[in-house]
Amino acid sequence: DYSLYPELTKDTAYGFLTRGCPNACPFCIVSGKEGRVSRKVADLSEWWSGQKNIVLMDPNLLACREHMDLLGQLAASGALVDINQGLDARLLNPDNIRVLNQIRIKEVHFAWDLMKNSKKILRGLNLWKRYGKKNRHGKWGTVYVLVNFNTSMSENLHRIYTLDRMGFDPYVMVYDKPNAPREIRNLQRWCNNKSSC
Repeated sequence: DYSLYPELTKDTAYGFLTRGCPNACPFCIVSGKEGRVSRKVADLSEWWSGQKNIVLMDPNLLACREHMDLLGQLAASGALVDINQGLDARLLNPDNIRVLNQIRIKEVHFAWDLMKNSKKILRGLNLWKRYGKKNRHGKWGTVYVLVNFNTSMSENLHRIYTLDRMGFDPYVMVYDKPNAPREIRNLQRWCNNKSSC
């Protein structure tokens, strides 16, 4: 009901096309709350009525069976789209990247949270470099790097430096930040200060 917050929704539509995520990451509540299947819950026309901006809050759009149709709806809107939960790099392929390129994405986000997923994530990021588009700031995209969960400092640095060499913008996210060691907080401050990382 956009009438509740007219000043925040004048030019922006907020909503979900899908809910749920098959990943069941141990640091995330989505699978437990919404289910371990990414399923379509709406067409874009159900909550978008021509606003210039769309904030898409889906937890894992690319994991949905109907994601190609949903991406097509976003592309056809012509709106500037903020996919605020990011895209699962492991699910990228040349076909969905082609449609993603047709969407006016505000800034593309991926994540490299768990070391066990490194091979698939790097495969997807390399596909994005081959077929995708750079963000407005000249990088291939922002990649969230989860720290203070189950990685060592050397693994944290490995991910940060690898992403930087690949032309992505690493962005450190601290798990349980209030209780994180000082070196983890310093790592976040250093990396996320774009003049130093």
